[in-house]
Amino acid sequence: MWFGIKALDDAGGVIGATLAHSVKLDSGLRLRKGHVITGEDVQRLRREGVAEITVAIRDAGDLMEDEAAARIADVLEREELRRDDVGTGRVNLYSRVGGVLLVDAPSIERTNRIDPAITVATLANHSVVRPGQMVATVKIIPFAVAGAKVDEARSELSPGGALCVQAFREGFRVALIQTRVPGTRESVLDKTRETTASRLDALDADLAGEARCAHTSADVASKLASGLAATDMAIVFGASAMTDARDVVPAAIEEAGGELIYVGMPVDPGNLLVLGEIGGKPVIGAPGCARSPKENGFDWVLQRLCAGMDLTGDDIVAMGVGGLLSEIPLRPHPRETGAKR
Repeated sequence: MWFGIKALDDAGGVIGATLAHSVKLDSGLRLRKGHVITGEDVQRLRREGVAEITVAIRDAGDLMEDEAAARIADVLEREELRRDDVGTGRVNLYSRVGGVLLVDAPSIERTNRIDPAITVATLANHSVVRPGQMVATVKIIPFAVAGAKVDEARSELSPGGALCVQAFREGFRVALIQTRVPGTRESVLDKTRETTASRLDALDADLAGEARCAHTSADVASKLASGLAATDMAIVFGASAMTDARDVVPAAIEEAGGELIYVGMPVDPGNLLVLGEIGGKPVIGAPGCARSPKENGFDWVLQRLCAGMDLTGDDIVAMGVGGLLSEIPLRPHPRETGAKR
């Protein structure tokens, strides 16, 4: 694409060009940025005393901005995404469903390296999105871009796979188990139930039942067996925080015939989370910080499980980058103590 100043005396070189900057004259003449110059425009501008204008002229093989953006958006389309071709070289993509956004980051990065003229911006990978929320935008910066560059961008974006929303599972039912030790206040357990129900509701899941028991692996294992019989997942809040893979909650998962996927996580707050499964159904041993509604590592695990995603130990490990979250003021053992340096 050629870009620069053209004299209006060279009418043949201006007609059909794209106006790069809006023209507003005292006489009332208005030509908007992006307007394609006609012979009549040239005559009017010359009558007004305008001698030159800044324009963009498409080279052979170039695509205009709207067509280029549309062609790139074509390979990002999916059933759960709604597109809006808004013009000025932009196409927006919106989620039709509530769920977890999955982004093929290397694919997006390779696309954005092809040419500064071509940009694709998305929400962060694993963002929770709501119906109608914008999740990505394609924007072509100049008025035109080489068609070969657009084809290269299309080849870098996995058709239908560079961007998708994993919808929250319909009718997903969750059992809650809370343990007691001497001195445990029922008001704390009541508040935990309310907070957990609110979290689940935001993920289109239902708190299907609650059980309270002694803080022993045998009692927790028994409640897990009965709770999972009629639900899809269980969350266990221990009265005492997990400190080892042989502690009460992880031991209970194994005693109930399940297996541990990962104990602990590199997200803070949220370090003391336990993830396991029994009969193919996930079990989360919640960290104490999950009693607070403030975001912590438990949320990241819960969101993905409610969207029907399988989680491995590697997935938990990968959460460490970006896993230093805001401190929860009421934690029994805050990150920082004493004087700050």
